[in-house]
Amino acid sequence: MSRSAELADLIRTRAGSAPVQFGLILGSGLGALADQVQGTAIDYADLPGFPHAGVTGHAPRLMIGDLEGVRVAAFGGRAHYYETGNAGAMRLPLEVLKALGAGGLIATNAAGSLRADLCPGDLMLLDDHINFSGLNPLIGEPTDRRFVPMTAAHDPGLRARLRAAAEAEGIPLPEGVYAWYSGPSFETPAEIRAISRLGADAVGMSTVPEVILARFLGLKVAAISIITNMAAGLSDEKISHEHTMAMAPMGAAKLERVLRRMLRDVAAPLPG
Repeated sequence: MSRSAELADLIRTRAGSAPVQFGLILGSGLGALADQVQGTAIDYADLPGFPHAGVTGHAPRLMIGDLEGVRVAAFGGRAHYYETGNAGAMRLPLEVLKALGAGGLIATNAAGSLRADLCPGDLMLLDDHINFSGLNPLIGEPTDRRFVPMTAAHDPGLRARLRAAAEAEGIPLPEGVYAWYSGPSFETPAEIRAISRLGADAVGMSTVPEVILARFLGLKVAAISIITNMAAGLSDEKISHEHTMAMAPMGAAKLERVLRRMLRDVAAPLPG
């Protein structure tokens, strides 16, 4: 039995055997949403091989249970490449998510904006991404499954559901391209100018490895950024992790409303 299957069995003994429908990865300052899941909390430390997320603002525990009538697995923290130098640090958690029955993943993050119309507190739905780091979580994968097509990596169906949920809640949800920068240092103004010319609308230090892994595992995936700051050189604000943590709650309430509405729509029976 694979390690992911063993961990899935362990989780079922504590949280019940009903299959999970969606996974949620919660970014910096967003871990409180996991507490809204009605179910079972399991510390990552109790799941051998799970990363011990070591970033302030992340709560390293897995919540399995009901959110708006949908059974979800909410990851209260993620591992980042910059913590260990391992781009595939979230592979085992996502393999476990797949083993629990999930078909979809929604990732969230805090990001810096490269657009004047995307301000701190706004949300951005990712319609594509740029792997600016050049790193890949599938390096070392021995099978031909590693050649994952990424043409529609951000699932059109999930994105449509999220757009509809945001519209129903009266929350703007513009789409844009997210650039993954490895971190942990923030980008220089020259790097921001470079990725802007490449077509990026926002920049951050996560999410792209998870999207690649999700597609590798056959999960549909969508992602939303909370804009916490303007990127380097685009304003006079001082960029720091503390600033990110302070600004994330501005968008977290909006994001929670969008996610809850989407899940309610998923749970609603079809008319007739």
